[in-house]
Amino acid sequence: MILVAERVRRPLADEMPRSMFEARKRVFVDLLKWDVPVLEDRFELDQFDNEHAIYLVVRGEDGEHLASARLLPTVRPHLLDTLFVELCASHPPRGPGVLEITRFCLDRRVRGLRRLAVRNRLVSALADYALANGIVTYTGVAEMAWLQQILAFGWRCRPLGLPRTRNGKMLGALRIDISAETPALLARNGLYTPGALGATDARQAA
Repeated sequence: MILVAERVRRPLADEMPRSMFEARKRVFVDLLKWDVPVLEDRFELDQFDNEHAIYLVVRGEDGEHLASARLLPTVRPHLLDTLFVELCASHPPRGPGVLEITRFCLDRRVRGLRRLAVRNRLVSALADYALANGIVTYTGVAEMAWLQQILAFGWRCRPLGLPRTRNGKMLGALRIDISAETPALLARNGLYTPGALGATDARQAA
C-alpha cells in the first residue's frame, strides 16, 4: 500500500510519519553518515519537512514503513536551488509542474528480493503520482552510485551538470522527464509495478 501524505503540519504527531523519520535517520545518518539535523536522536528532519512537502510511503501488510520519498515544490525553496546550486550548469528546472525528489529511503530492515520489489514499487508510485497530478519533471541530487542507478532505470533522465565533491562525497544533480510513456519505459527494465497508486491507497493530511 502507498500512503500519500500531504500538508503534514505536525510531522511527529502520527505513527507513520514518525516511523518514516526514524527510518531516514537509520539510513542517512547511521549508515551514510550525512551531516543533517536529528531530533531526539531518533528522527531525521530538516527545514524542508514542512506543510509544503509531499511524502510517498510504501507500507507493509501490518502498516510498517518499507520505503518512502519526499517531494518538494520547486516554486518554493528546495535543496537544489538553496544548498546545491553549483551542481547545475544553469538554473535548475522549476515551476508548478516540477517537483524535487529527496530522501528516497529504503528501510534497512527490508532485505533481498523484497528490497528490490519495494524499490520498484516506490519508483512506480513516483511515476504514477506525477501522471495523476500534472507533474512533468522531477529533479534531484544523488551520490554517484545511486545517480548511476537512477539514470539506468529506463525513464527519460539526464544530468543537470557535472558531478562535484561535497564533504568527501561525489554528488550530481539530475532531471527526470515524466510523460505517458514513462511507465512503459520503466517496465522494459522490469521496474514498473502497475497500479502502484491504486484504489486501496490513502491520502493523509495531518
